[in-house]
Amino acid sequence: MNTDAGQRPNLFPDRAIAPRLFAALRAMSFDGLGITREAYGPKETAAHALVRAEAEALGLATATDHAGNLSMTLRGADPALPRLILGSHLDSVRSGGNYDGAAGVLAGLSVVAGLARAGFRPARDITVMAIRSEEAGSWFPVSYVGSRAALGRLPPEALDVPRLDDGRSLAEHMRAEGFDPEAVRAGRVAIEPAEVAAFLELHIEQGPLLDEQAVPVGLVTGIPGSRRYRAARVLGEYNHSGATPRRLRRDAAIAAAELAYRLDAEWARLEAEGHSLVCTFCVLATAPEAGFTMIPGEARFELDMRSESRASVDLLHAALLRLVDEIEAGRGVRFELGAESGSLSSRLDETLQTELATAAEAAGVPYRRMLSGGGHDAAAFAQAGIPAALMFVRNQNGSHNAREAMRIEDFDAACAVIGRWVVGRAG
Repeated sequence: MNTDAGQRPNLFPDRAIAPRLFAALRAMSFDGLGITREAYGPKETAAHALVRAEAEALGLATATDHAGNLSMTLRGADPALPRLILGSHLDSVRSGGNYDGAAGVLAGLSVVAGLARAGFRPARDITVMAIRSEEAGSWFPVSYVGSRAALGRLPPEALDVPRLDDGRSLAEHMRAEGFDPEAVRAGRVAIEPAEVAAFLELHIEQGPLLDEQAVPVGLVTGIPGSRRYRAARVLGEYNHSGATPRRLRRDAAIAAAELAYRLDAEWARLEAEGHSLVCTFCVLATAPEAGFTMIPGEARFELDMRSESRASVDLLHAALLRLVDEIEAGRGVRFELGAESGSLSSRLDETLQTELATAAEAAGVPYRRMLSGGGHDAAAFAQAGIPAALMFVRNQNGSHNAREAMRIEDFDAACAVIGRWVVGRAG
């Protein structure tokens, strides 16, 4: 890394571009409660068109690949050199916030806009990438759709998965937005790992640690893997709530509650033994047929278990299966866990972390090293063998909700770090 290049005083990120584009993104995707930009849907496509127009006004070269990922490139002096990619996603969860994902795309544009307007020509290409369908878990039960499709690593069967809200397949939604699912199915590669020097993603922190510790920036050391059940059921027997004695009940709600309570205790035990993991019953409810004066005959739950260590999450999964057997035997119910989904954990590049730490120190921006609690496209790049890094920017009120409240001064501090790193790497 050329640290001298990172000190050039005229190479600052453009601080005006992001607030304007954040406001435009919010205006086009506010749903009355929060922000909705559905994966492979019209609002995500409109967001891509917005940033593409901005990039073209800056003189960047733009291209959209077969899976709909948008690349916006500041050309370097030597196109044969492996390029730098800065980016994240523009889709959102339903009624989410305006910064999750978008902050990474707009940070890349802010940095590259500053370089372009200063007349700086880097040695290598610098690409800002707007990635499709990172929030696929909220729409399709598939991880990292756009990034894995660009890398030729999306499993073909993923294209047949139905979207959770309308039942139409991922392939149908891709095709409806003008892309080529059959090229994705065939494994076409848009990004060759050998042609990428590094991938850097900026993302809002999705938890409270940076805000709690008054630190604006986090350098992420690793991204967790997961084991998930999205459509699990407990089947018991409906009966009268007043007339059925306890010994004759097959109460699906109590069985589900027992599983949640006992699996939480297993999580606590594993934590006490030194394992780092999380366990969440994202949905825990009776079936719609349940009602007052009825013993629930069916309950439903969605379970998300995550850890950077596959061994840790496997231990919790083994506990889940053991508890299911015990509760079935004790309460006369039957569990149907349904299909399992998940993702692999990823360690992020230590050299890039060191370079970013150096850039933060040079910019006078406090930082801390930390693990990520959520999955991010950086994991897909790391798993493809591309040096990958993930930076968090401090964020208030978490993410995946309408109250996201990232402060623009924290965003600017993160952009300053990225700008110094980019000039040092690409100058």
